[in-house]
Amino acid sequence: MKLWIYPLMVVFAASCYGTLSTMVKLAIGQGYTASEAVSSQYIVGFLLALVIYMVTQRKIPRLYGGFKIILLAGIFTATTGIVYGQALIYLPASLAVVMLFQFTWIGTLIDCIIRKRLPSRAEVISLVILFAGTLLAAGVLDVDLSGIDWRGWVYGFAAAISFSLNMNINTKQVEGMNTTTRLLWVSFIAALMISVFQSPEIMWNGKLFTESLLYLGLGLGLLGIIIPIYFFVIAVPKVGGAVSSILSAMELPVAVMVSVLVLSEALTWLQVIGILIILIGMCIPTIADIRRKQKQQKPIV
Repeated sequence: MKLWIYPLMVVFAASCYGTLSTMVKLAIGQGYTASEAVSSQYIVGFLLALVIYMVTQRKIPRLYGGFKIILLAGIFTATTGIVYGQALIYLPASLAVVMLFQFTWIGTLIDCIIRKRLPSRAEVISLVILFAGTLLAAGVLDVDLSGIDWRGWVYGFAAAISFSLNMNINTKQVEGMNTTTRLLWVSFIAALMISVFQSPEIMWNGKLFTESLLYLGLGLGLLGIIIPIYFFVIAVPKVGGAVSSILSAMELPVAVMVSVLVLSEALTWLQVIGILIILIGMCIPTIADIRRKQKQQKPIV
């Protein structure tokens, strides 16, 4: 059972990300811009991390010797949100999701390059299954691709690369730094970047403190910053960057289901089949990895 804990943590963190698109749509429906919603996510996320740190640590935070890792983690956390938001301007939402989900194979590729290895058979099979399931679950088979601005493709692919790099950065631990301190610094750096490139004015024009945006910001900050970063920092080093990227495909099924439940969006049988295919594809490398570890733990008689 212990071997399943860390993969489940990655799946849960990715599931939290799957709720964000619906909350951003709710914010837009209430008259806010996507930029304002994303800004509230990162600003409130940092404030929540600060409160958690003050309550649990009660000391001045230090960077120790892992400044480069923390800086990169914060940057890639922020750039993923920035470029994906830009992709949504030029691409249909379903196609933007498919572009983002290229992180599954990009993350595996990066992990193979870093570790100087070839992808395992289970990883290759899983990626093929995930790609097929993503096309069905996102409902892009009937999307007209003519006339789509080239910037949408670039921003979508950039979001996938950024998320993949962030996942692999999370495989690196910082000696002497606990998870709560890392969460504080990463969220702080991400909030700074978002404040520069998005809508920092919500802090002083009063919009952040309106009841609706504040509640949405709390949800976005908790599910888009606090829980994912905390769980990824703990679990990804144990699971590995490649398998973590594949497990993070759980974001799409959750995004589809939340949009159906909250926004009453239509759900086709093809999408249901796609979601089931994604779940199968996610399980293949995880089961193979756990079986390998179980064999390693068996005592030699």
